[in-house]
Order: sequence, then C-alpha cells, then structure tokens
Amino acid sequence: MRGAIAAALAASLAGCSMNNAGGGKVEGEPVASAAPTDAAAVKDGAAEPVDEQPGTVYYEIFVRSFYDASGDGIGDLNGVTAKLDYLQQLGVGGIWLMPVNPSPSYHGYDVTDYRAVNPDYGTLEDLKKLTDEAHKRGIKVIMDLVVNHTSTEHPWFKEAIANPDSKYRSWYHFAGADEDAKADGAVGSNPWHVSADGKSKYLGVFWEGMPDLNFDNADVRQELVSVGQYWLEQGLDGFRLDAAKHIYGDYASTINSPEIQGANQKWWQEFRSGLSGVKPDAYLVGEVWDSPVVIAPYLDKALDSAFDFDLAGKLISSADRERDSDLAFTLGKAYGLYEKSSGGTYVDAPFLSNHDQTRVMTALNGNLAHARMAAAMLLTLPGNPFIYYGEELGMAGAKPDEYLREPMVWYASPEGGEGQTSWEPSKYNAAGSAVSVESEQQNDQSLLAWYRMLLKWRSEEPALRDGGIAAYSLKNAVPQVSAYVRATADERVLVLHNLSGQPQKAELAEEFGTFAKLSRKSDNAAELSGSVVTLPPYSSVILK
Repeated sequence: MRGAIAAALAASLAGCSMNNAGGGKVEGEPVASAAPTDAAAVKDGAAEPVDEQPGTVYYEIFVRSFYDASGDGIGDLNGVTAKLDYLQQLGVGGIWLMPVNPSPSYHGYDVTDYRAVNPDYGTLEDLKKLTDEAHKRGIKVIMDLVVNHTSTEHPWFKEAIANPDSKYRSWYHFAGADEDAKADGAVGSNPWHVSADGKSKYLGVFWEGMPDLNFDNADVRQELVSVGQYWLEQGLDGFRLDAAKHIYGDYASTINSPEIQGANQKWWQEFRSGLSGVKPDAYLVGEVWDSPVVIAPYLDKALDSAFDFDLAGKLISSADRERDSDLAFTLGKAYGLYEKSSGGTYVDAPFLSNHDQTRVMTALNGNLAHARMAAAMLLTLPGNPFIYYGEELGMAGAKPDEYLREPMVWYASPEGGEGQTSWEPSKYNAAGSAVSVESEQQNDQSLLAWYRMLLKWRSEEPALRDGGIAAYSLKNAVPQVSAYVRATADERVLVLHNLSGQPQKAELAEEFGTFAKLSRKSDNAAELSGSVVTLPPYSSVILK
C-alpha cells in the first residue's frame, strides 16, 4: 500500500455517502450495484489523497512436495507448470518458489551453486518454461534467494578451507581454532564451528553446514548483486530474501544495535540499486522476523515488503478466540512507520503461516470454522497476502520442519495418483483423507471453495485488492465482529467478519458515510435492514 494509513483514509472519506440500494444474492456472488460509485464525493474535500498500491496474492511452493512430473516421487519445476491452471483457478497472482538452487539438503537453504537449478527439480530451461507459462496466465514468479550463507559444500567454501591463501578465504569469517570469539549467536547457539581439518573455525549463525558470507568484502557484495541480476534476466519477477536481518546480525548482543541495523539496510539498498538496471520493478520481500520498528528501515530504497509476522500471530489468535483484535488500528501504527521510512512505496506482506511455522489447521486445533475466518481476515487486508501451499485445503503440520513441508495432497484415494509426491511419508496429511484437492473440488462447502470465493471477491473489488485500511467502530460493541474499511481513491467498502459460532447483529455507524448495500456475503442468511447487519455464524460480508 502506498500512502494508505488510517488517518489519511479517515480524512478523505469522512462524510462521504453512497446511495446504492441494499439486497442479497447467491452465496459468495456479487450483488448488482444500483448506482455507480461516486468517485468525486470520495475525492473531494480530502485532507490528503488516498493513494493506491496494487495488491497481488502470492502462493508459497515447496517444489519438492508440490507435484511430480517426472515420476521419481520428487516434486519438480515441470510439476509446478502442470498445476498452473489449478493456481489460476484458485485466484493467485504470484508464486514464491522455495529454494531451487543445487543443495546437499532436502530444503535447499544451503546453496552450492547460485547460478544453477537443483537437478532434482529440473533444468534452467524448465524454470524458464515455468515463468513463461505463469506469465501467460498473469502469474508472477519470485524465488528464494539465500545470500546470508552458502553450503559448506559450495566450491567457494571448499577452496577457502583447502587453501588459506585463496581469495575465497576472505569471503567467509575465519578465526584460529583456539581463538576467543563471541559465542552469543543471534539464533541462540554458538555460531562458531571448527573446520574439518581442525586448523580453524568459521562463522555459521544458523548451522555448521551454513557458513556465513563476509559482506564487508566488496567482491562478495558484487557477486551476489550479479546473481540477482542473472535470475531476473532469466525471467523471474523478484525474490524472497532469506534471513534479511542477519547479513550483519550474527550476535544476540549486537543484532539490534543501530550500527548492525544500519549495515543491513545499506546492503539491501546496494542490492536494490544493482537490480534496478535489469528490472526496476523487481519485487523484493524480506524475511525480517521482528517488530515494525526493526522492519521499517529495510523499506527505505531497499525491500518492497517484509513479512508481517506480528500480524500472523494476531490473525490466528483472533480466529481461535473468536474475538476481534482491532486489525486496522494495529496495522495503522505499523503503516505509519513504514510510510515514513519508504516514502509511501511499501507493500505489506500479510500471511498466516509458512514453511518454518506450525500450519494454520494445527495451530487452530483442526477447527475448520476458525480456519475459514483466519483466511477471511487475511484475504481482506491490504498488501500482498501470502498463502502457504496446502493451506487452502486445511493441511496440518508441526515441527520438526519436514512435517511442515509434507507432500501436497492431490488425490482422495489412499493410492494417490499421477504426480503425487512421495519424497517423505506424511505424518499429518495422509493420502485418502478428506483434505485433498480432488475431494474438495467436488464440495462447494470445502475450505478450498472458501478460499476461491475470497480470492474472487478480492480480484473483483478494487478496494479489497488495492486499497488502504481504516478502523471502523460499530454503534453497538460486538467483540465477536471484526470491522474495517478498505478504500481506494474511487471507492470504499466496509468489511465485517462474524468470528463466532453465534449469529451477531452489527449496527452501522456513520463515521464513513452510509453503507447501504450488501455487495458480497459468504452466507445467504446475511441481511442488511436499515443500519443493522445480521451476520450468521462464521460469516463475512462486504458492504458498499
């Protein structure tokens, strides 16, 4: 979102009125408008124009688990290409590929060649085919880029170990085997590891198999900018940037210091600048697992987005407790920081879970209604929401990490079928369960159908897709109902979610003018009578 903080929205929309008639229609379908949006009324008298930031829903894919086109049980790039129609029908506008570079591990976050494709997944031509076919469907493709560290199997590191005089020695951090070194690693353990020959030790914050690169070395920085340029030239649309705050953030005692945070910010600004000559609009979303105060500087001429980890916890908690958590107010505070840092160019990146976190369905103890409402809140918020593969089905999963990344379940039969991956046995998502693409596609009440409905709403309502957000207070206090306004310069809508299992009545206020029409509703029993909206259990409506 660009310039879409709550205060600006409130100023620009206060007193505006819409004169559309009320009514209802088929579940999940739009209701015809009785009058066009009064764009002039929305714009006139605004203390500040409501700027817009086009939003895209992204879908995170662990290629190994997604779909197997080669028949070896391992998902591959051609398998993703084969399922682009599924993703298009779901309604996403972008995909994030978890690491596809060669790696000795199953997950790929320890890279051995930055300019190649993991042979388990296919070839560079397969990746180009995937991006070409995705673009034909209006789907962007970004990939994980892991620059904080390499694998110990990377040729750079192997040469640095074998030859202390190699130029690559200075590409990493080495110390004498008996030399004192800070032991308070930023992720909780001693970050120093003795080399195989016992003659030295090296820095690896996350794991001994992932030695950290030395970004004080200009050659390292230049090479990694070049790597980013290379992949953009292959047709990719941007990157998800792993461990973005750990480029210089190696120690718990210093990671939050101004010096370290400033060094991280400076690197990502250098990276962004280096990419601009190849693809000025490359999308960069960073993993900065921290508070908005820490995230904000990364949005200054560097990242477009950082994943909203705080919001993810709030969405899950709100759905679980069946209580409103005042999302717009919380986001308004964060957006104020982001606005100041970025000059209005930031885009939020909300999500519910990812490959490092307990899956949504497990976090919600298998409660399908709560999963529906978590999704409803996520997909009616600003920015670029991210969906973790299988989330739309209700796949479950908990640590260790392998069980967060189980094979995507395509078939209802325990025998599976063509393309079903089998690289690891599934603990939480057994084949033959009700949670599968095949079974849910046949059920218009499934979680998959719910996600498709919400994504359809988002694609067809510009204010949901591109607009800002402002808090909305109902006349009657209903803690089970989440309410907020979404607005572009030309229109605004009111979003209401009944998070509870009981019907609720929400009495509308006049803070943003009159909302006189039920535009979308997830349940046909939802009604608008005068200024009172009747919300069935676990339902969502959009008013204009």
